[in-house]
Amino acid sequence: MNNETKEILIELVNVSKTYDSTDALKAINLYIRRNEFLTLLGPSGCGKTTTLRLIGGFEEPDSGEILFAGKKINGVPPYKRRVNTVFQKYALFPHMNVFENIAFGLKIKKVEPKVIKEKVERILSLVNLAGYESRAVNSLSGGQQQRIAIARALVNEPEVLLLDEPLGALDLKMRQEMQIELKNMQQRLGITFVYVTHDQEEALTMSDTIVVMRDGAIQQIGTPIDIYNEPKNAFVADFIGESNIISGVMLRDYLVQFADSNFECVDRGFGENEPVDVVIRPEDIKIVSAEDSVLQGEVKSAIFKGVHYEMIVQSNGFHWKIQSTALAPPGRKIGLKIEPNDIHIMRKAPAA
Repeated sequence: MNNETKEILIELVNVSKTYDSTDALKAINLYIRRNEFLTLLGPSGCGKTTTLRLIGGFEEPDSGEILFAGKKINGVPPYKRRVNTVFQKYALFPHMNVFENIAFGLKIKKVEPKVIKEKVERILSLVNLAGYESRAVNSLSGGQQQRIAIARALVNEPEVLLLDEPLGALDLKMRQEMQIELKNMQQRLGITFVYVTHDQEEALTMSDTIVVMRDGAIQQIGTPIDIYNEPKNAFVADFIGESNIISGVMLRDYLVQFADSNFECVDRGFGENEPVDVVIRPEDIKIVSAEDSVLQGEVKSAIFKGVHYEMIVQSNGFHWKIQSTALAPPGRKIGLKIEPNDIHIMRKAPAA
């Protein structure tokens, strides 16, 4: 079953939230499908954590409706919602061992001890920490503590798991390992994950759907491939990965002018001679000899990044970022070859 045919589980309808006269959310509309891994992505202050807290019941919207399986849940307290939350700060109980931490919610619900034992053992196996029941939580690594926090949330069998930057405190290697593990976990469990991050790599790695936010508004919703390859505006293009964004003019369908030259492209539906923004990813620019390209420039800098070189090339007053496995050293004159499929055209943002 693909995402398009999955049931809508959560829906936010014209939801707004204001803090001290600052609009945290501006009448956003969003739906989340059952069993989906959806990521709210954006810089600090964009409204992503506010959105998560509204879904979890930790905040109430000033206006608009929040629906769960078609029923309005405005005013329903967190403990009555079929969701659990994992925060960046693990909030584990230091005086309890691993088993006691995970079992805490089940004991509050007065679940039978035998059932609690079975559930805790099963969930520890799921997060690859079987046999850790008696360990003190303070003796565990950051990654292990995060798995315990996730296990404690999952053992209550929520329909939705909300994760607020849960990997932010981990080092890079552990963060990358946990990204893969979280995605695998979500697929095995078949429950809905709503994930908050400012890290575009995390979003691209794990998500079925990415919601890019800025200043309390949704900029774009789509799959990781759609968001990366077809950004809706300059903010999305710049925030998701690295981009060269240059002003241009759409002369007609399939023909754009930028950097004092005309280029064939695959875009259509713009007005003739319409000013546009042109987006070209650094890895999509091919280095050729200067005489083989209408676009030439001089390499100003080159840095080895491990899997590729990153070069800055000055051409027609614009500094192009190019990523290539082939090195063109500083000072060399080169040609820049750009295929029609690698040119993405965006309408200019309206003046503020």
